[in-house]
Amino acid sequence: MKACVIINPVAGPGRKRTVGACIDAAKSILGRHQYDVDVRITGGPGDAFRFASDAVASGSELVVAWGGDGTVNGAASAVARTATTLAIVPGGSGNGLARDLGVPFNPTAALQIAGGGTTRAIDAGELHGSLFFNVAGIGFDARIAARLAEPGVRRGLLGYVLATFDEMRRYEPGAYSIRNARDVTGQSQMPDIVDRSALFIALANSRQYGSGAQIAPKALLDDGMIEIVVVEPQSGFSILRQVPDFFRGTLNERPGLLMRSASSMDISSTHPITFHVDGEPRKGPSNISLRTRRGALSVRVGR
Repeated sequence: MKACVIINPVAGPGRKRTVGACIDAAKSILGRHQYDVDVRITGGPGDAFRFASDAVASGSELVVAWGGDGTVNGAASAVARTATTLAIVPGGSGNGLARDLGVPFNPTAALQIAGGGTTRAIDAGELHGSLFFNVAGIGFDARIAARLAEPGVRRGLLGYVLATFDEMRRYEPGAYSIRNARDVTGQSQMPDIVDRSALFIALANSRQYGSGAQIAPKALLDDGMIEIVVVEPQSGFSILRQVPDFFRGTLNERPGLLMRSASSMDISSTHPITFHVDGEPRKGPSNISLRTRRGALSVRVGR
């Protein structure tokens, strides 16, 4: 059997292993599970997708993404809707999808699951042609993602908090129309969400934002639905009051916070829409579509 291990050497704070030690661990542990291991080291954006695409084309049964949410997204986007299985070794600062899947943060334990765990099919979201597996976002959320993607910017929970407070002072909320897509009969799956002014819109396939924060506590990875969380403009004090619920997993609908579920939606605005997929910033036109791709990704989890 063939496995490709994709390692992001700069993901996450305080990496304790050298790249050489990571390579040795991957080859040793996966080798004991009868895998012929090819290791690739990312050097920039797009490498994880390219390496995983090459692995799929060469017949690899397993692709292992060792890094953060961006590395996982790149590898998973290439593996989705193929016969290849994805495994995750969490190495980033947020690790949202790994948390929701219950993948251990210890690299040795995660590699053992990669080699000998069970396989689970999970959904993918597709936002304006870009796949996501954890959470996508529009508006302020995307602004923060773009800022954290800049070279030399502090990442992790502290970096997110600092960037949030800095951007909050000058960010102007946008006006959005969110409509459920119609089926072939012209019927909507559920009542439309009315036009809203929004600080940001989170589109959650999983519960986890990362770092233990849960933006959509009711989200399930395999139910064919995306949780839509619309955060309306509000004071910084109001947002701070909701932080404990954010980390306890008890966030629920309330004034200024709208929560809905849908398998597909059309989102429009009066201006080009900036968004992110699993923390990777994107730019789109003034009309973009959300679609759910049910069971699109096979991922390795613990027994």
